[in-house]
Amino acid sequence: MLRALAVDDERPSLEELLYLLNADPRIGRAEGVGDATEALRRINRALQSGPDGPDAIDVVFLDIHMPGLDGLDLARLLSGFAEPPLIVFVTAHEDFAVQAFDLKAVDYVLKPVRKERLAEAVRRSAQLSGAAPRIPVSEPDPDHIPVELGGVTRFVAVEDITHVEARGDYARLHTGKGSHLVRIPLSTLEERWRSRGFVRIHRRHLVALRHIGELRLDAGTVSVLIGTDELQVSRRHARELREMLTRRTAG
Repeated sequence: MLRALAVDDERPSLEELLYLLNADPRIGRAEGVGDATEALRRINRALQSGPDGPDAIDVVFLDIHMPGLDGLDLARLLSGFAEPPLIVFVTAHEDFAVQAFDLKAVDYVLKPVRKERLAEAVRRSAQLSGAAPRIPVSEPDPDHIPVELGGVTRFVAVEDITHVEARGDYARLHTGKGSHLVRIPLSTLEERWRSRGFVRIHRRHLVALRHIGELRLDAGTVSVLIGTDELQVSRRHARELREMLTRRTAG
């Protein structure tokens, strides 16, 4: 069972998080501290205790915005340890997701915290720590992709996605109504959606052929217009894209 440490400077948020963690049967012990400095002292004691010691910590549920040392600072410090605990960020701000996963975070949970969403973060932590057997994951819905917005999981139809932008281990999905950040590499989406008319035009962009409004040629450079966005096509992908658009028009 997981031994957890929750870190949040807002007492009501900390108490709610501890309540939810202690209600999860995969959590053997959950304790909380109100700032990152105290958390660092507690984690140091855990490391001195050893993985089987009474003070051991398997996973830290960590807020980002805190006075003094913030959550990202603490995660950077822990990344330099030989055997740091797992990190799950729990925050009201979605803007730091890319930085969080660059720091090898297990998950990024948005406030207000939902029981089901936190349970998913606990499940991932348990699997990575070896505290629970791996459970087979069902195949994703081919017609929709889940995105998290304000602590609520919504499902975006793949046919509504016009193009995708790489953001490290993340991808930003663009639709006619806005954009969503998901923790899926662009290469994975390229493979998954190739048969659905998506094509790579650049190392940073994957586009839906059906949403291309114009193909532009200017002084040897190639670009496509999708809505009001003009995206550059790399030289290595230009010929393939033109051939695919020609076949699509002919068909």
